[in-house]
Amino acid sequence: METNPNSHTTSHDDIEEAHGDEYYTPLPDQSPTVAGPRGRRPLKGFAATICFVVFLISLVALISPNQIHSQQQPSETAAVPEDTKRKSFSEPRGVAEGVSAKSNPYFFSDKLSYNWTNAMFSWQRTAFHFQPQKNWMNDPNGPLFHKGWYHLFYQYNPDSAIWGNITWGHAVSSDLIHWLHLPIAMVPDHWYDINGAWSGAATILPDGKIIMLYTGSTDESVQVQNLAYPANLSDPLLLNWVKYDGNPVLVPPPGIGYKDFRDPTTAWIGPDAKWRVTLGSKVNKTGISLVYRTDDFITYELLDHYLHEVPDTGMWECVDFYPVAINGSNGLDTSVNGVGVKHVLKASLDDTKVDHYAIGTYFARNDTWVPDNPKEDVGIGLKLDYGRYYASKTFYDQNKERRILWGWINETDTEDADLAKGWSSVQTIPRTVLFDNKTGTNILQWPVEEIESLRLSSNNFTEVVVEPGTVVPLDVGTATQLDIFVDFEVESSESKETGNDISGCGDGAVDRNKLGPFGILVLADDELSELTPIYFRPSNSHGNAKTYFCADETRSSKATDVFKLVYGSPVPVLDGEKLSMRVLVDHSIVESFAQGGRRVITSRIYPTKAIYGAARLFLFNNATGATVKATLKIWQLNSAFIHPFPLDHFQ
Repeated sequence: METNPNSHTTSHDDIEEAHGDEYYTPLPDQSPTVAGPRGRRPLKGFAATICFVVFLISLVALISPNQIHSQQQPSETAAVPEDTKRKSFSEPRGVAEGVSAKSNPYFFSDKLSYNWTNAMFSWQRTAFHFQPQKNWMNDPNGPLFHKGWYHLFYQYNPDSAIWGNITWGHAVSSDLIHWLHLPIAMVPDHWYDINGAWSGAATILPDGKIIMLYTGSTDESVQVQNLAYPANLSDPLLLNWVKYDGNPVLVPPPGIGYKDFRDPTTAWIGPDAKWRVTLGSKVNKTGISLVYRTDDFITYELLDHYLHEVPDTGMWECVDFYPVAINGSNGLDTSVNGVGVKHVLKASLDDTKVDHYAIGTYFARNDTWVPDNPKEDVGIGLKLDYGRYYASKTFYDQNKERRILWGWINETDTEDADLAKGWSSVQTIPRTVLFDNKTGTNILQWPVEEIESLRLSSNNFTEVVVEPGTVVPLDVGTATQLDIFVDFEVESSESKETGNDISGCGDGAVDRNKLGPFGILVLADDELSELTPIYFRPSNSHGNAKTYFCADETRSSKATDVFKLVYGSPVPVLDGEKLSMRVLVDHSIVESFAQGGRRVITSRIYPTKAIYGAARLFLFNNATGATVKATLKIWQLNSAFIHPFPLDHFQ
């Protein structure tokens, strides 16, 4: 169907965002007109709001959680068992053990924990993103395709929803969407991995054998590299894994710290028929990628130079290295090189907890890599994802000739909340990776085509006019599981008004200039007391025209004990292109793709009101001098119904 909803118009006064987490300025103005198709209630006036804030602050310890939409069943407040409550610690989990932070520091020590309910926690669990049935998960490990099944291994704590006792969880899927949980693949049970079977990668040899290299933390907390392989290659589920008797196969070389040597990536074969493996480390503050050669994955030769190094980027974790075709729609096997091929080098930066990548040229004759643009080198330029995202890993899918990217979305709430709900973290939707031959400067990331198998009903909205300072409700029903495509056309007015000279994403979607921001509001309630804007902000600051793609979490939740940040980046927009975005909404995870995947932002949000049947979708335009027209295609998405072992439960 095609509809053109009436605009919900508000005044054009400048916005002054109220301070504090208890009050949320509605978009685009503090006093929206009573309008809309569902009998929207007027918000209280500014004076009443101030009184309410004072009252709230004085009695915050006694306030009960906001009532959830009538479709939600009431629930008792969630409780954390006394024997599993978080213990005090002076630094995030994992740091002392020699890996990146696996918990959030206590930035909320001066605020009371939000009064979460079990119903709120239940809503947060995703419907089609991969996550274990319970407990902690972090890095994706060793993804591969074998005998009709996609395999995902992952860092997992089988005992708790907080980091520790790291084993390898294991799941399989025939389509990267519908998963079957399998028994744990590897446990920390030898001296060389007793303190953790950490991240690693799979290499499929020409004869079909599978080699798994992974980092182990020894009984003395030294990081070493270990070899494992399937016990039975004829088993399509690869249920049993064998650790090599001679482990470890690699130990930290001279000059490398015992806790600075981890995360081997997929091996590739060179012109001398020897395999190469690279892994991350650092020397002082310089991030480096070490390279080893091997014939048999048992004996290794360390090269006397690095694959690459970048000063002042700190420890490199989860290094990834793979080829992309300059012109082509298919992915490439990791060993491909030559004419028409570029190589992507990616590192997860321990110091900033961000995944950076760069595109360049790999020289096989001496195993070095050089970035195309030194000003956008690894760690100082492009990010894989500008939101909540880390420890990513790709693999070559020989089944469909594509390169698939996984990434870890960690929590930004408290450990107490994670313990109460019984789980922590999810994986992104798998994404295909291609070189962007239109810009020549970046990769393109896009959700795998199999996500379309979840599509149910759809709604079309054609050329919806969104005037400056307006919010337009989109009647799509419950807006908790959506696949949203939006194209925007901007019609600038003749007004000389410019608003503030804002560059970047500003302080969020309430920061206005002549041309923006404009976009969609996901996981918003009817009163706009909770909302998450995904938006564009064109800018022409000092004659330098740029378009920014942003996600604003600052008003995504009334809870005070979660991180709520503004994320974003400039996005290339070529002549003649409309501004376009695709947004996947899955309960508390929002993945947003701009301009065909040139930029991606993953948001982890914790609404308290905009949940269940109260979750809504809106268009908004907070520009002061531009009208936009939006054309949308929106699908409701089914759940993936991830199943437990055994196999007879899986269709």
